Amino acid sequence: MLQKRYILRYFVILFISAFIFTTCRKDDVPEYEHFVRNTLASSYSESYIDALLSYAGQSYPEIAGLQQHVTTGVNVYKVVYRTMVGGKRIEASGLVSIPDVPGEYPVLSFQNGTNTLNAACPSEDPGNYMYQLVEYIASMGFVVVIPDYPGFGSSSDIPHPYLLSEPTVNSITDMFRAVNEATDEFPGVQLKNEYYLIGYSQGGWATMSLHKYLETEAPDEFTLAGTVCGAGPYDLYHILTGMVSSESYPVPAYLGYIIYAYTFYDYIKNPVNDLLNEPYASRLSTLYDGNHTADQINSQLSTSIPELVKEDFRTNYSDAKYSSVRNSLVTNSIEPYNTQIPLLLVHGDADTQVPVSSTNLFYDKMILAGTSSSVCTKTIIPGLDHGDAIMPCMTRGLEFLIDIRDNK
Repeated sequence: MLQKRYILRYFVILFISAFIFTTCRKDDVPEYEHFVRNTLASSYSESYIDALLSYAGQSYPEIAGLQQHVTTGVNVYKVVYRTMVGGKRIEASGLVSIPDVPGEYPVLSFQNGTNTLNAACPSEDPGNYMYQLVEYIASMGFVVVIPDYPGFGSSSDIPHPYLLSEPTVNSITDMFRAVNEATDEFPGVQLKNEYYLIGYSQGGWATMSLHKYLETEAPDEFTLAGTVCGAGPYDLYHILTGMVSSESYPVPAYLGYIIYAYTFYDYIKNPVNDLLNEPYASRLSTLYDGNHTADQINSQLSTSIPELVKEDFRTNYSDAKYSSVRNSLVTNSIEPYNTQIPLLLVHGDADTQVPVSSTNLFYDKMILAGTSSSVCTKTIIPGLDHGDAIMPCMTRGLEFLIDIRDNK
């Protein structure tokens, strides 16, 4: 009898120990609202970054001024997180680049320009030369966030919501939230509630949309310190009107991207064949699948606008029939307002893809809305087309943001 009692006690103790052990292990795994996982993609030493910037400076002399700010190496992570697109929860992705020296750092978010190829998004191609240059910004004392945007990386199974403000802003702020809540997953790093934004082309528009959202709708959650927007299509109604009324446009992939995304996500109610001629209308849905470059898409469309776009749409753009087109463009444009946060707008004056008038008009309207000219400044770079102005925009913009940070 005594032996049975000891055996029973042994099993009770064993059961309780096992229960406590498994319970503790379950509790040790954090449950995050947004963060899903991260994986180390690459690491770069301070000396490597310094050497590569020296090499890059041979092609882009303006980079030389940034080398003085390099103080650490960096670790680059691919991050997967939860967000919402079209009323559905998805897993989106991007890159986070952090200094390899422990400390508390502000956040800098980079929004890239138009991309149609999944293999070329940040998390799928972190070793891309241009992405590397952005990743290296972490060596200058920032935690750098580089979103893929929905439709790329971990969410490549859905169409990219191109130039749609709500899913764009939501996905970026949810990435901020994911990194904020999971700092333990990034050893040695703490985040300051201090955010800097920079982006070019589509990224310029996304950055300005984000700037306005953080300042006007989420100031208690995110403290925005400064923003740089390059060559963004801020007034989409103005941009598309210019496209469809012209005789030619060099990058028809942009026009097709807008029509495809806006019809797929039910912003434009018209069928595609109301807007585009055949065979372009029928082939549009096959082009934006993440497997085609912009050049490949351009070759399947036409730079001749009369050939590409339906004549009725071009000549009767203001008719009620096309009201959903006009309304959706207005909805996703950025309404100028009185910002109190330092903002730099940059554009090349020879831009044939996003006309410099986009920045000039937006700047003028921001000033008319009450923004001080000392808060919102504008730099127009002479003689540079869309692609040529990227590096000057980034280097001047980064100096602008570093100056704000260092003089806070």
